[in-house]
Amino acid sequence: MNKRKNILIVGLGLIGGSYAKGLTKNGYHVFGLDISDKTIEYALKNQIIEKGFTSSKPEIYENIDMIIIGLYPDKIVDYIQDNQQYFKENTFISDVAGIKCSYIYEIKKILRKDLIYIPHHPMAGLQLSGIENSDEKIFEGMNFIITPDEFDTKENIDTLYDLANILKFKNVNVLDVKTHDEMITYLSQLTHVIAISLMTEKDSTHFIKYTGDSFRDLTRIATINENMWSKLFLENRQLLIPEIDLFINQIVNIKQTLIDNDEEKLKQIMILSTQRRKKFDE
Repeated sequence: MNKRKNILIVGLGLIGGSYAKGLTKNGYHVFGLDISDKTIEYALKNQIIEKGFTSSKPEIYENIDMIIIGLYPDKIVDYIQDNQQYFKENTFISDVAGIKCSYIYEIKKILRKDLIYIPHHPMAGLQLSGIENSDEKIFEGMNFIITPDEFDTKENIDTLYDLANILKFKNVNVLDVKTHDEMITYLSQLTHVIAISLMTEKDSTHFIKYTGDSFRDLTRIATINENMWSKLFLENRQLLIPEIDLFINQIVNIKQTLIDNDEEKLKQIMILSTQRRKKFDE
């Protein structure tokens, strides 16, 4: 990262804005590209970026060493295809999208040979969106996943290790994109489906006075950016639908223990749940 001091963040939402804050505080020259005038004004006023732009133009890229893309997955290919002609040689490009397979292979096909592209996924966030809610502290102690291919060099992969360390992520792991998407479907997307289902199954707003920690914890992520998550769900539906089916099957399994009045089987399911959850606590 030392030789890549000029960084462009494309898409200054919650994650992009938080990256910009963290990198700026660590002495990097950070520039922002976002279609919203209001977002750019906020970023400049609060000294999150040095310069901001609401449209892409050749002169933006003259001195940019690294580009971090914070766009929705369906917009990433178009951005690179439309603008890579302006990138200087050896520009390092990455993105923070929550799924990879839906676009990464297309990028590999069109990418200029003198550019470096390795995606990653910061496993962090808030139930809020927008640059006004950005905070570099959301990365502290969190997981960071790098998704290179077999042709990426250790030196280039290490650039993302450096980025993770600068932003104070705790654990850095390397996965191929297919394994990444399979894991994220279960660990992130399915959990959001469950939280949304709990909040929309019935009108629970009148339960506010009586709610305990269990309901609040389970539904924390039900406050959701519908524009981003609907795209993620739909683009990853081939993996998400089978995971939903597995979850439904287990709910039905538990339901059947109640129908059968099978206390022993119910206990065994709970014991397995406790054993697996304790591994997270460790």
